[in-house]
Amino acid sequence: MPPTKKKTRRRRTLRQIIGGVRRRARRAAGRVRRVWRRSLQLQVVTSTLVISVTVVAVLGVFLFQEINDNVINGRTSAALYEALNDRTQIAAALTQKQPEDAKAADNGKKRAQDPLDQVLNSIAGVSENAPRLRYELLILNPSQPGRSRAVGNVEPADIPVPLRDYLANAIKAHKYDTSRPWLTSVMVNGEPRPTLATGTIVTVPENTAYRSYELYHFFPLTQEGEMLSSVRQVLIVVGVGLVLLLAAIAYLVARQVVTPVRLARQAAERLAAGKLDERLKVRGEDDLARLATSFNEMAANLALKIHQLEELSQVQRQFVSDVSHELRTPLTTVRMAADLLYDAREDFDPMAARSAELMQAQLERFESMLADLLEISRYDAGAATLDLDSTDVRGVVLRAIEDSEALAERHSTRFELRLPNEPCMAEIDSRRVERILRNLLFNAIEHGEGKEIVVSVGGDRDAVAVTVRDHGVGLKAGEDNLVFDRFWRADPSRARTIGGTGLGLAISREDATLHGGWLQAWGQPGEGSQFRLTLPRAAGADLKGSPLSLVPPEVEMRRTWRGHMTPVLSPATGELHDDVV
Repeated sequence: MPPTKKKTRRRRTLRQIIGGVRRRARRAAGRVRRVWRRSLQLQVVTSTLVISVTVVAVLGVFLFQEINDNVINGRTSAALYEALNDRTQIAAALTQKQPEDAKAADNGKKRAQDPLDQVLNSIAGVSENAPRLRYELLILNPSQPGRSRAVGNVEPADIPVPLRDYLANAIKAHKYDTSRPWLTSVMVNGEPRPTLATGTIVTVPENTAYRSYELYHFFPLTQEGEMLSSVRQVLIVVGVGLVLLLAAIAYLVARQVVTPVRLARQAAERLAAGKLDERLKVRGEDDLARLATSFNEMAANLALKIHQLEELSQVQRQFVSDVSHELRTPLTTVRMAADLLYDAREDFDPMAARSAELMQAQLERFESMLADLLEISRYDAGAATLDLDSTDVRGVVLRAIEDSEALAERHSTRFELRLPNEPCMAEIDSRRVERILRNLLFNAIEHGEGKEIVVSVGGDRDAVAVTVRDHGVGLKAGEDNLVFDRFWRADPSRARTIGGTGLGLAISREDATLHGGWLQAWGQPGEGSQFRLTLPRAAGADLKGSPLSLVPPEVEMRRTWRGHMTPVLSPATGELHDDVV
């Protein structure tokens, strides 16, 4: 395989791995966000934990800094005090006369100890029997290097440069009564050791002048460092324990508050699901107990109101059903008399003949309205049933169009059919679906203003859909749901031109819901409207989508096209027009 193809395959594999990791990370983050949003107790405990950690950390740092400053300041004060005392003793030793053999050359004999060495060893706490070094000393004489001394493992290189420069400037300015501390580190056995260095000046008379010596003390801070380390560990342990304790307290407090709220939420969900006998247990007399009492009173009042509304609705449904049934008998008699008068209208004078025609038309509308009221009453009573059969939806659509052609011709309207070549089989009640389509076609004819009506049929694995598209007045914002209300009109002042009852679309939505389907509407002023009926192929199956779009394709294309347009000022006319970006 060529190297280029291998590199391409490796890059593709790497991108797939990275994409998989990102997807898993997004899913994990989504689960964490859902758990966070759904758990009030977790939010309270986490917030308390974060605040506690912040407060304890700030207090711990502040306390440790204060303790560290106090320890260092105390050690610095003690060091300066000792350094000033040592300066007096060293100055006295420097004024003493040196032994004769101290000036002689080294001849292999043990010479008498210099008074300065004796004082230095005494000050530092070193003896021949028990050498114990409390701190280290360094005396520098720039003019006579032989008079320099060191006690301990210190060298001139260990002196902090700022401290040495400070003393040098003090000597030049003849400021001998001065001292200064400095924190530094001294290498001991290859490891740095924290040390407090102090510098002071020792002046001794020599002949007729004074000679200056630089005296440096190196106080080890090992014990102080160990103590501060112990304090730091104690503060960390106490801080962690305090944070955990506060988190536990927050958990217990939140549980005491959240548990009743969670029970109230569960009871409210069951109440919303229709279990009107749901009640909360009342314990105590605190705010949560009063909340439970108020909830129980609200649930009782709600159950009472719902029961009253159900009884009222039942009475209304029964009244409509009874009136509809009772009206059928006198309506039949009136219908028979009206038919006789309508058939004999040619023998009447023109006024009587016109009255017979009007009465015939209104009786037909009244019968249609009565039939719709009976149908609505069956839906309200839950008595509507389906006569299901596996049917090709295309045939149902063709029959509905045949029933609507006469009305379409009177309104100079033409149908355009968009049917698939394959059968669109579904388990439906053909009579009810055909009634839905007739209502949609009649509505499109009435509001289509004589323009073409497009009827489309589509299907996929789970559902079939039919859309009815008109190019009339359209619907305003929010009217896509109101159009299915009973007796609703977009324009109350506009009369129905085809004698509808105002219940057609309401019955159509009930028929679609009875099938487990959807009946939806879309519309825009000046763009017309489109109704979409979506039915599952298998009875009782849940719909997850529709094969056809609710928004007409040409409208969607215009929206997409306009999204890629930008207004441009025409130099000729001074007007704005669209141009492609």
